[in-house]
Amino acid sequence: MKLRLILGDQLNVKHPWLEEVNPDVLYVLMEMRQETDYAPHHIQKVVAFFGAMRTFEKSLNNDGHNTHYISLDDPKNTQNLTENLHWLIDHYRVNSFQYQAPDEFRLDKQLKDFCATLSIPTAMEDTHHFMTSREDLQAFFAGKKQLILEFFYRNMRKQFNLLMEAGQPEGGQWNFDKNNRKKWKGTPRIPIPYLPQKESLLELKKMIDEQGVKTIGHFDDKTFYYALNREEALAQLDYFCTNLLVHFGDYQDALHTDEVNLFHSRISFALNVKIITPLEVVETVIAYYRKNMEDIELSQVEGFVRQIIGWREYMRGIYWKEMPAYAQKNALENHNPLPNFYWTGKTKMNCLHQSITNSLDNAYAHHIQRLMITGNFALLAQVDPSAVDEWYLGIYADAIEWVQITNTRGMSQWADGGIVATKPYVSAAAYIHKMSNYCDTCQYDKKKRVGENACPFNSLYWNFLDDKKQFFAKNNRMAMMLRLLEKIPPHDLAEIKERAGSILSNPDDY
Repeated sequence: MKLRLILGDQLNVKHPWLEEVNPDVLYVLMEMRQETDYAPHHIQKVVAFFGAMRTFEKSLNNDGHNTHYISLDDPKNTQNLTENLHWLIDHYRVNSFQYQAPDEFRLDKQLKDFCATLSIPTAMEDTHHFMTSREDLQAFFAGKKQLILEFFYRNMRKQFNLLMEAGQPEGGQWNFDKNNRKKWKGTPRIPIPYLPQKESLLELKKMIDEQGVKTIGHFDDKTFYYALNREEALAQLDYFCTNLLVHFGDYQDALHTDEVNLFHSRISFALNVKIITPLEVVETVIAYYRKNMEDIELSQVEGFVRQIIGWREYMRGIYWKEMPAYAQKNALENHNPLPNFYWTGKTKMNCLHQSITNSLDNAYAHHIQRLMITGNFALLAQVDPSAVDEWYLGIYADAIEWVQITNTRGMSQWADGGIVATKPYVSAAAYIHKMSNYCDTCQYDKKKRVGENACPFNSLYWNFLDDKKQFFAKNNRMAMMLRLLEKIPPHDLAEIKERAGSILSNPDDY
């Protein structure tokens, strides 16, 4: 008997393993406290993972494959990966063990250490999901001082011949990012989000609750937007193409109190658990664009393709290049605790209230809410990046460490000292107002830096620059802001820092 392990984010029904049915092969999937308890996860994230795993196992059975599924409430479940594997190997008298390459460093190490203890043959197989290998990014940037995303992205476009014409970028330019920054003001109309047609998940949620798993956030079976199988994921992708792609690029950075999804696809969970693959996603979107070029501009499509084949693959490459040391980086020496309102949404700052409440309600927020609202405030408040990591990893259904930690500790918190981003992504209220309507109904004044009704982002922004100016003294991209800091009269700066100090001392009062 050959035992093949499939982890909860390896639900690829198109994997070469599954091309043939072999009665001497047993596929195993496990629900474990090891995976639910290393961080407090959103209840929708746990339900989504377990629901997708159970659906995947059913599809394997329907295709004739042998499976052993260990549910969370199985009396024989030790709640530990390697202990469960030892039991399975003994129980089934297994004579060889195989697993697919994990995407998290901790699981990669755990399984390698486990295999070293076995007397039977073992092998690690590729997941056949990503467009690049673990090592490709490191090889691409060998000898370079900076890991510039744009160069990596252009190479990906060339390598896979995506939006290319005779070796040149379609439309005459590589990147339409400047076209992707419009503020949504109520039009064009946003279609209702795609809602997968699935079986009720209430029993699964009940089981998770009864097992005492500590979770965060809220659960509503009727507004659960995560596709749990390939058919639904492809339908969700098709819905994006036919209803949302036409305006995706324009408003991909927009924020609004009345809209959770705007024109975003909501396929990131399905992508990250490998129900669908990045190449098929971008090829599907480009093919739809080709058939509808009279209605859809290239900038809408390029903005989407860049997120998938550029940013997503780039972040994975950074992860495997820099781990495990990356998880300890704290270049700005930030050590403040995460405000309690990150777990409740109870704050008078409307942008944070909206973004966090949305996250608690849906296990979702799009990239600008994550980067420029919750991430921006955490950095300005000089929160310990490990606390920020834990929050992001737990609260979002699509958060798996390889993509979460590089975005959080790198892009959002600049804890890596510039490996991912050449400058920290911080802003005062002006940017938030530019991209959203959050400030319109906030009790704080977006234009004021001091005073009881001054927006906390404003004083925290200048306080951050002053506190961290030694870190950015040689950073050319920060030079203009540091010059503006120097022009603030000492008395005014003292007032700003006093206001910031009050906020930092009691952030949950604001």
